[in-house]
Amino acid sequence: MDFAGKRALVTGASRGIGAGVARMLAAQGAVVAVHYNHSASAAAEVLSRLTGSGHALVQADLSQRDAARAMVDAAASALGGLDILINNAGIYTEHPILSASDDDWRAQWDAIVQTNLIAAADAIYWAVRVMADGGAIVNVSSRGAFRGEPLSPAYGASKAGMNSMGQSLAIALAPRQIHVISVAPGWVDTDMATEHLDGPAGDSIRAQSPYGRVATVEEVANAVVFAASDKAKFMTGAILDVNGASYLRT
Repeated sequence: MDFAGKRALVTGASRGIGAGVARMLAAQGAVVAVHYNHSASAAAEVLSRLTGSGHALVQADLSQRDAARAMVDAAASALGGLDILINNAGIYTEHPILSASDDDWRAQWDAIVQTNLIAAADAIYWAVRVMADGGAIVNVSSRGAFRGEPLSPAYGASKAGMNSMGQSLAIALAPRQIHVISVAPGWVDTDMATEHLDGPAGDSIRAQSPYGRVATVEEVANAVVFAASDKAKFMTGAILDVNGASYLRT
């Protein structure tokens, strides 16, 4: 795949999947805006290792309502426009319905839906106003949108909403030849998952897939980067599962 001259904003790119996507896009010729919230040093490290030049750092707290617009404006200004938006930033916190307090229940729903879904929607809204025709939007969703997230129902709901949003916008943006695809990973071997994978539940998590393991960052990043390419344009509206057959949709 050739991304030479393409300008890409990757949200949540200071670590994990986002960092992997930023590296792959840059290696294939794209100029990348690396978004982060708190992890400035980690984002700077990612930036320093990107192939090529002209890349930029963009800070934004996507739990705040106006942050997505400022993020997109900063990225477009630094890169001279946008061709690709990767909505990868997201949060996961547990709030089981039978034990969460009323205040915590509401607070977790507000924070998770704002960060995972509304900020992604806002990023798309502002991105398409500076994006060239023929661009690409990839939303990093989750297996939890289908399988369910009993310990974090707001997370599952936010990702289900992201999938539905992507399908709606695939139709709405087709006249401008902008394709929209969602990628839905299961468990991924990132630092966010280390506590679970190295803990008592690790073996049962790996056993969810017939491969007996979880996805690597590179496997998920490969799917995201392919989805952002022109080769995937006629797949617009699709949701790509990257979960090692740990959950099969019909």
